[in-house]
Amino acid sequence: MTDSDLDLVYTTLCKTLTNEGEAQAPLYLARLAMLCLTELDNPRRALSLIEAARLPAATTVTA
Repeated sequence: MTDSDLDLVYTTLCKTLTNEGEAQAPLYLARLAMLCLTELDNPRRALSLIEAARLPAATTVTA
């Protein structure tokens, strides 16, 4: 995928999430993830991507 392709896909995703609305966004993203994983058709790669997408642990600041 070229940078231009990636930009188009990302922009379309952002617009779609906006149109879906905040309440529906998590469900939409979950469905999209499942569709993408199904297309990938490689369990090891899918598990690797799931791990790679993890957000860093939240840090707590104490006063």
